[in-house]
Parts: sequence; C-alpha cells; structure tokens
Amino acid sequence: MRAAQVGKLDGPSAIEIVDLPEPAIYPGGVLIDVHAAGIAFPDVLMTRGLYQMKPGLPFVVGGEVAGVVREVPEGSSLRPGARVAALTMLGNGVAETAVAPEHAVFELPDNVSLEAGAGVLFNDLTVHFCLTKRGRLAEGETVLVHGAAGGIGTSTLRMAKALGAGRVIAVVSTESKAQVAKANGATDVVLTEGWLAAVKELTGGRGVDIVLDPVGGDRFTDSIRSLAGGGRLLVVGFTAGEIPTVKVNRLLLKNVEVVGAAWGEWVMSHPTYLAEQWAEVAPLLASGAIPAPDPVLYPLDRTADAVAALDERTATGKVVVQLR
Repeated sequence: MRAAQVGKLDGPSAIEIVDLPEPAIYPGGVLIDVHAAGIAFPDVLMTRGLYQMKPGLPFVVGGEVAGVVREVPEGSSLRPGARVAALTMLGNGVAETAVAPEHAVFELPDNVSLEAGAGVLFNDLTVHFCLTKRGRLAEGETVLVHGAAGGIGTSTLRMAKALGAGRVIAVVSTESKAQVAKANGATDVVLTEGWLAAVKELTGGRGVDIVLDPVGGDRFTDSIRSLAGGGRLLVVGFTAGEIPTVKVNRLLLKNVEVVGAAWGEWVMSHPTYLAEQWAEVAPLLASGAIPAPDPVLYPLDRTADAVAALDERTATGKVVVQLR
C-alpha cells in the first residue's frame, strides 16, 4: 500500500510517500480500505516530535480516516462493505489501508460523503466535548470562537446552534476567512484587529457566554475580558505557538472560568465516551441539523502540503487527503 510516512522530525516537509506492507489486523481491530484521511493540528506537532504522544520513527501520519470496511472481528456489529469514519488513535491514518479499534469505528450517515466523513470525528467530536461536557452550553447562549476559519473553528460554527447556542461569533484574521466563517454558519464575524471592542459592541457590552479558543497566544487575556458574568473560556490548543498564562484575580472579579478541554485525553480515560458522542452527533448529521463539513482536499502525493497548510495557518476548514 502507499502511505505518507514521517522518517525524521523535521516538520511537514519531511513527509514522504512510500510503499509499505498492509497493516496486520490485531484483536478487536477493524480493517478499512481508506478513501480519505483527515489532517489535524496534532499531526503538525508530531512531525516535529512536539506532541505529548510520540510514535517511534518512522511512522505514518494521521489518525482519522473514512473508508469501507474490509474485515471485522468475530461477533462485531459492523459489517464488511460498511461506509465508516474511524480513529486509528495515533498515526497510521494516511495510508491506503488502516486498522482501527472497533470502539472507534462508526458507520456514516448516507448523506455524508467519505471525503466529508474523514473530517467529522476529530474536529466535530472535539467541539461537541468542548461545548457540552466542558462548556456546559445552555440553550440560547452566545459562543465566540477564535481561528474561526480553521478546522476546529468551522466545526464550531457548523455545530454550535444545533447544540443549543443562540448566537455564534467568529473571530478571523482576513476578509477572505470572514467569508469562510459566514459560509459555515457564523451569526457575526469580527476581524482580529480590534476584535474585543467589536464583540462588546455586538453584545451591547454584556460579553459572551463561551469562548472556544484553539489559538492561545496574546489574545488570551482579552478573551477573558470578553466573557459575560459566569462565562467560560475553553482552552483547546495553542496554534499560535505561545502558551498564555492567566492572572486568577480576573476570574474572581467576574465570576468566570478558564476550562481545559482536552478531548483526546478524556476519550482515553473514558472508553465508552466516543460511542456516547456519536449517538448524539450522528442523528444531527443525518438530519442535516449539523451540515457535513466541506473539506479542502489534497491528493496523497501532496500530504506534506496538506500538513503544512495547518502549520502555516493558511488552511480554511477541514483539510483532508484523498487516497481513492
């Protein structure tokens, strides 16, 4: 099979397309003919050895796939030929064939293509976890999302109203990204330059109930300032590179919270949680209440470019590599 392999920790440019033996199916594993594979920011970090989980070299990049089931464990509720999305958990995704644990393999609704299906698990389930489990989103609340034209950002825009938000404010860096945010369902869009004042004006000075922040960096303190009383700032990641700090007196004065939202860590320590999430999200995808993602597609030969697009923060929406 052909696969995208990292042989040295020099960043996305080190990814090479190689021929490898097909993976052996392990007990409880599902063998999948991969049609598309999702790319996420942890893939960028892993190409430099900077992610908290570090696969040994060489490794196949990517942990999120969509394809057709070829082989299932005995007694499985899945069937060969089923269209599925799956998490391979750590690497081994951008390959023509992959194995995923059965508990992380889910049949796709008929209205979700395999290309879109490669983008629904990592980002959508992260956002679902953030807004429901960690953010305690209540009906009608206002959600603000930074990096709103990126993978997590567009997922938030697509999903927040279906999960109960009354208003969704997107923060983006350019006018072209503003158009992406609007196309994905933003109620309002503001540019990063002067974003806090714009948000205060939009909300009549009240502020927002939830900030979902995959960016970090120097806007963190203003994110706290943007919260209404009782608001929650969800820390999802640090694509800006800088890990910010918080003066806790700011939390005390406004009765606000800074909440860690590490979906991957939660999934690893709560083995039934993925299935619980999919039971809530899949019907919303099937009904159209949550639109399927419209990913940016790259061929396998350009996997390095796909990962670099996230590294350079030029990507808009979900980035997916096509293998079939």
